[in-house]
Amino acid sequence: MGCVVNGPGEAREADLALCGGDGVFAIYRKGTHVVTLPAAEAVETLIRLVSEETGC
Repeated sequence: MGCVVNGPGEAREADLALCGGDGVFAIYRKGTHVVTLPAAEAVETLIRLVSEETGC
């Protein structure tokens, strides 16, 4: 979501959001920070959270 500066602010409005840069990403769920991880783990973690959220 958004840029490094605006991403966390925009994440407050999303069910799930991925914000980051410089090899580190933060994941937010319903506006609350869930975890900060290295880029290599971010996509897999986001997919898992989407699966949990949707039940798929």
